[in-house]
Amino acid sequence: MTILCLGASAAQARADCEGRDSDTQLSVQISQVRSTTGEVVVTLYPSDPRRFLAPSGKLLRIRLRAAAPVTRVCFNLPEPDVYAVAVYHDANGNRDFDRNKVGMPVEGFGFSNDAPTRFGLPSFDAVRFSARAGETLLRIRMRYGK
Repeated sequence: MTILCLGASAAQARADCEGRDSDTQLSVQISQVRSTTGEVVVTLYPSDPRRFLAPSGKLLRIRLRAAAPVTRVCFNLPEPDVYAVAVYHDANGNRDFDRNKVGMPVEGFGFSNDAPTRFGLPSFDAVRFSARAGETLLRIRMRYGK
């Protein structure tokens, strides 16, 4: 779900965001981050469903030191449009999303809209959201395996 973000001036928000200067920003708040070890990786995908989770499909990616319980990032977006976000907690810092022998995640992860992942990865339709001109706030809950 997206909601309009109120707060810092547009000029200040643009300066603190990743990507080319723009009048459209996306602030992402990742909650339930378990620890401050490693990095949280936030990947932004464009409106093309074929690019979602595809190799070289990303629009922008930010890797930042994990902050618990909430990690925050900001993107300057090219324009108001439909986007998707995937996040993971690279707790061991190996720059890979680690899985166990049967393919289940061993590191925290999440998607825009907190899309469900019970039977595999979510579809683009489940994670897509609309970013408006100005500032958009997106909240994602980090999920960890048992």
